[in-house]
Amino acid sequence: MTAPQGSAAPPAPSASFAELLHQVKAEGLLELRPRYYVGKLAFNTALLALGFTAFRTLGASWWQPAVAVWMGFCGAQSAFMWHDAGHKAMFRSKRLSTAVGLIHANLVNGVSYGWWVSHHNRHHAHPNHLELDPDIGRRTAIFDLKQYPSRRGRQRFIVRYQSVLFFVLLVQELFKMQRNAVRLIRRGEVERPAVEAALIITRAVVYLSLAFWVLTPAQAVVFILVQQAVQGVYFGLLFAPNHKGMDIRDGAEESLDWLERQVLTSRNIRPSPLMNFLYGGLNFQVEHHLFPAMPQKNLPRARQLTREYCARRGLRYHEVGFLRSYRDVASYLHAVSAPIRRGHRSGRSVTSC
Repeated sequence: MTAPQGSAAPPAPSASFAELLHQVKAEGLLELRPRYYVGKLAFNTALLALGFTAFRTLGASWWQPAVAVWMGFCGAQSAFMWHDAGHKAMFRSKRLSTAVGLIHANLVNGVSYGWWVSHHNRHHAHPNHLELDPDIGRRTAIFDLKQYPSRRGRQRFIVRYQSVLFFVLLVQELFKMQRNAVRLIRRGEVERPAVEAALIITRAVVYLSLAFWVLTPAQAVVFILVQQAVQGVYFGLLFAPNHKGMDIRDGAEESLDWLERQVLTSRNIRPSPLMNFLYGGLNFQVEHHLFPAMPQKNLPRARQLTREYCARRGLRYHEVGFLRSYRDVASYLHAVSAPIRRGHRSGRSVTSC
């Protein structure tokens, strides 16, 4: 196991997830808040409706890229709805949760809800594990030198300068998720391939028809590119600070218990009303990983309990400001790829670590 930010002191033997879980349950923080989510769903719908209204009102105008920026923002906000539905944090009804997930993932964003739930649950089980976390495996960027030999061609160029290119290439994030959805649905690798395919096709037909009917062809292309890029960057900026640069683990078997595994590999972004809104509660990453089914509204109180518990038990709890989080990510990516840059300049090959 490598710990790029410095090895954490081992937790006290008495540190127990069961004890923290008991405190959380005693305050009712795992109880669902359906009325809260009805309000969130209504607010999200209003954001989208405002964007559609502006799109229709402006018509064939070169002000439409501003609407595209708004719609990219709204699409990422709607992702919080499918995220919480997938974690069963919204409603007791599985059917209702699935409907929310399919509408917001497939119909609004063109992303496969079935793929995302499976992928995301595996990430939650083993965050930042080189072999077991699919969020690490699907990236071109490397988080440990042992990943470098599997990179080929232009991927190696990207790795050399990944501290910058990691963020630049986020413009493709939504497109890659949409492309992955088409591939997996075509292979029948999701639970409801027909339903997911129908929703994604409906989205594509409506989206493209509106764009090319209301706008000139040039404006339509610009609108689509801007909306895709903005939403991709927003997605990436939501994902990046959560775990990148935190403890990396390796090996065929999991070496940490649940409490250590989630706390030591996760980074919180210091909360504020603005941060909580922009991150949809994902800035409480430690608490979200410890209690994935916890409603978003209860995460601030869970943070207080978790911070106090970790302080008492000697378990490192990592929380930084907004800008510092991205600086830490960039610094970590730069440090990991430094031997590769040195080897490239000197003509030597870096094969493993």
